[in-house]
Amino acid sequence: MRKIFQSYGKYYDIIYSDKDYEKECDVLEEVFRKYSKFMPKTILDCGCGTGGHAIPLAKRGYEVTGVDLSESMIKIAKVKANKKRTNIDFKVMDLRQLQLNKKFNTAICMFAVIDYLTENEDLQKAFNAVRKHVKRNGLFIFDFWYGPAVLKIKPSTRVKTVEKNGLKVIRIVTSELNFSKHTSTSKYHLIASKENEIIDDINESHMVRFFFPQEIRYYLEENSFKLLKISEFLKLNKLPTENTWNAFAIAKAI
Repeated sequence: MRKIFQSYGKYYDIIYSDKDYEKECDVLEEVFRKYSKFMPKTILDCGCGTGGHAIPLAKRGYEVTGVDLSESMIKIAKVKANKKRTNIDFKVMDLRQLQLNKKFNTAICMFAVIDYLTENEDLQKAFNAVRKHVKRNGLFIFDFWYGPAVLKIKPSTRVKTVEKNGLKVIRIVTSELNFSKHTSTSKYHLIASKENEIIDDINESHMVRFFFPQEIRYYLEENSFKLLKISEFLKLNKLPTENTWNAFAIAKAI
């Protein structure tokens, strides 16, 4: 896990420049209002990446701590937060070994971070660590690849081209499913060029796991969380179906 998002990380914001983080934070606040007895003051952003959610949440007045395993992405997050004049405590830390000596009102784990916990032991350690950092009745919110849809639709080869500030980035992703382990291995080939000259040629392999509702419920309950809701991603009133690739889970610390 330490090797992923290192070289690739510096192009992360360019690749996902079309991702609407503000809208996702709107939905997070909707979850706070609907499923919490109080609006949270402190938020733990698990797998915060380059600060896509942490920064807008901090600008909305929340006290945010962001942790991520990728040093390169945390460096980017700190620079972005400084430019936005937001005070966020970013740390390089393994979610499975989280030790902050602090408890939060809410924990979020967005953009399929949970899917990188491919072994049962990893998921158990991560959920346990998050629970130790969430106050009683606090929320734990995350998204994940929804197993029934992954098995029906199956990952396909994808090509994405993005141009920004004279930089052109082409990303090619090929994937292979392992049905018995509930995993998908995606091979990322990224080519970055400027003024028609290649400046980077990166290959990374990412293995992620897809989950089924009863698995999610089991591991949450094993770690003193109560599952409140599984919905389509960003659609709180819509149950996931076999056509829902991304699902949204909301749990409460008990």
